[in-house]
Amino acid sequence: MKKYISLIFIFGFLFLFQSCSSQSSLDSKTVDALVDSQEFTFHAQRANPINYEVINAMGSIQNAPSMRILQLDEGSYTIELRKNNLEVVLPYFGRLYNASYNTANNSYRFTSKDFTVDKSQNKKGKWTLKIKPNDVRNADEINIEVFKNGKALVSIRSNDRQPISYDGYVSKNDESQKEKL
Repeated sequence: MKKYISLIFIFGFLFLFQSCSSQSSLDSKTVDALVDSQEFTFHAQRANPINYEVINAMGSIQNAPSMRILQLDEGSYTIELRKNNLEVVLPYFGRLYNASYNTANNSYRFTSKDFTVDKSQNKKGKWTLKIKPNDVRNADEINIEVFKNGKALVSIRSNDRQPISYDGYVSKNDESQKEKL
C-alpha cells in the first residue's frame, strides 16, 4: 500500500510540474517560419545586468533577494521586428557613459527604419540574428538567439553604456499594430 501511495505522490508531483511549465513554447516549425520571415515580437521576461555595481546595489536593498536577474512585467517590454520597422522598448540597468537628464532617453526606446539583419541557423536548429540599426544613436548591435521551442536570449551592445542581456520568448506580431503602419 505504501508503494502505491508513493507512486501516486510521484505522479502527482510530475503532473504539477508539467502543468506549471511555460505556456509560451512553440513548435519548431512555427519558430522557423517566424524567424525566417523576420516578422516576430520578442517579449522580455528577465533582464540580466552585467555591471556588478548594479547587482551590489540590488543586494543592498532591505528584504530583497540578491539575485543577478531582474523579473520584468509580462508583455511590457518587447522588440518588434518587421520587414521595414524595428521597434524596441526595453529597460536598462547599468552604467551610462553619456547619461541625460531626460530619463526616457536612458532606456532602450526607439524605432528604426534603417537597419540590417544577418541571420543564420546552426545544425541543432538555433537561430542567430544580428540586427544593426543605422539610424539609432544608443544601440550599436542587437543579437537575438532563438531556440527551437521559441525561447530567446537578446543582448544589446551600445557605444554609450555597458552591455545587457534579456531572456524571454518570441511570438507572432500583433495584427492590430500592423494596420497602424
